[in-house]
Amino acid sequence: MSRYDRVASRGTRMMNRLYAWRARKQPAATGFVSQPEPRTIGSFARGRQLVAGNLLFAGFLVESETTGLWDVNAPDAAFDAERQGFGWLDDLAAVGDIRARVKAQKWVWGWIETHGSGGGRGSALAWSPDLTGRRVIRWINHALFLLSGKDRAETEVFYQSLSQQTWFLSQRWQGASPGLPRFEALTGLIYAGLALQGREELADPAIRALALECEAQIDAGGGVPTRNPEELLEVFTLLTWAAAALHEAGRTVPAAQTAAIERIAPALRTLRHADGGLARFHGGGRGLEGWLDHALAASHVAGDHRDGLAMGYARLAARRTSVVIDAAVPPAGAASSNGHASSLAFELTSGRRPLIVNCGSGETFGLEWRRAGRATPSHSTLCLAGHSSARLATPDRTTGQELLVDGPKAVQVALDELADGHRFQGGHDGYLRDFGLTHARTLELSDDGRGLSGEDLLVAIEDPAKRVFSKVLDRSGTQGVEFELRLHLHPEVDSALDLGGSAVSMALKSGEIWVFRHDGSCELKLEPSVYLEKTRLKPRAAKQIVLSGRAIEYATRVRWTLSKAQETAIAVRDLNRDDPEIFE
Repeated sequence: MSRYDRVASRGTRMMNRLYAWRARKQPAATGFVSQPEPRTIGSFARGRQLVAGNLLFAGFLVESETTGLWDVNAPDAAFDAERQGFGWLDDLAAVGDIRARVKAQKWVWGWIETHGSGGGRGSALAWSPDLTGRRVIRWINHALFLLSGKDRAETEVFYQSLSQQTWFLSQRWQGASPGLPRFEALTGLIYAGLALQGREELADPAIRALALECEAQIDAGGGVPTRNPEELLEVFTLLTWAAAALHEAGRTVPAAQTAAIERIAPALRTLRHADGGLARFHGGGRGLEGWLDHALAASHVAGDHRDGLAMGYARLAARRTSVVIDAAVPPAGAASSNGHASSLAFELTSGRRPLIVNCGSGETFGLEWRRAGRATPSHSTLCLAGHSSARLATPDRTTGQELLVDGPKAVQVALDELADGHRFQGGHDGYLRDFGLTHARTLELSDDGRGLSGEDLLVAIEDPAKRVFSKVLDRSGTQGVEFELRLHLHPEVDSALDLGGSAVSMALKSGEIWVFRHDGSCELKLEPSVYLEKTRLKPRAAKQIVLSGRAIEYATRVRWTLSKAQETAIAVRDLNRDDPEIFE
């Protein structure tokens, strides 16, 4: 992933370079206190591509089997951040053969030669606290893999660089922005301080600081301010890694850290789809396959999903079907820099196959794709007159970040158990100021998971809202206010208009067939869409169901259904997945 601390100020970056330069004087560690065990999970498919010389970072591809990783001129900061964070080391270790190890060694010792002196050559990102923390964790996790076959002199270079980076983290973790960047810096410091001989004294302040960050950044419901599910999983993973390192060192895990882990686990179970992937909201992806379940198992926190909302999301689940709904106001302030206008959007997964999705984060495909991915039309919800339920502010002059503003101020939610299923009811006021209309949505999932009934309502409730809506109608004449209900389909869903254009049939690779129908009050179309994944070279083509109509009354109602017309054959188990074609 290409995440990095974008809001670090110029002064912070200068201090990072200063302390990186000072770190050169730190002595080498003499070894590990105990044999480190790898905890990170890599992608075998991505690892094979790296071995073959295909460098795909942050949406950019460099194809060369001989070019060194650090000889490539980074096309943007996101590309550089991804290689500096060393997540690719997990992928090479997942391959694990001699060719993968030789490449990993070449790139690790190449980093030491190119960037290890600090403050001098190379990118300032190399010595940012969050990326340093991420890098140190990978080096320690894969130390056996990296040091295999290395002589004493090369091994000492490795330990010296680790020692220097650990000291740098002890001096500069506070320079990381609160949230995920600081969690990465502190976890890296704890990890290294406990693992390296002669660096144990650096761990104690970090352990206390991490506990304070847990209290400040993890709310009572186990959520983070950004409302990004994948970021929550990353924070959770870091906290469990730090706890495991403390246990192995015979240390006590601070109560605040344990409590944070116990709050986050049920929230993540709520955000988990039937296939084990995360719901994709507010800049987050589905996560590497198996990552969420592995993290939950490693936490040793028993229990089910959270009752009610988790980090502002509602979950309906029955049998093999899961539905996750954005049921709260968008993130605000600095936390909204990756926020999406996705109020009342939902995703639906059947078994191991996503059906209804959001387009996702276009961050790695350029500024325009990033903006498009954040807009309401890129989500499976209702869009009014081409407007988003929130808008992007003018980019910040220093960081270039575009915060989310003018979004819903209130989202009303009710969750009920029915005799034959589960019901979600919600409404938001994101269109109230400009159109006088409130968007209300009801979703009912049957007990057998075979049917989802939906109702979307646009309503002007109080007199001031009715006056605003009347003015809008006066300007539009008798045509009313155009709206579109969009349901984006996963790229692997084979869809077609059916029943004379009154329905859409959708076939999943598992053999299941789902059918979308509506009450006939709107025009039904099947239009192109895209599926945006950070691990891909370009957006994937997909389809979207679009119901379009016009609001000309104080209340406009649209009813629709998604129903499973054909199950996966009893003799077929939908277990196998093809390796992802990441260069498509």
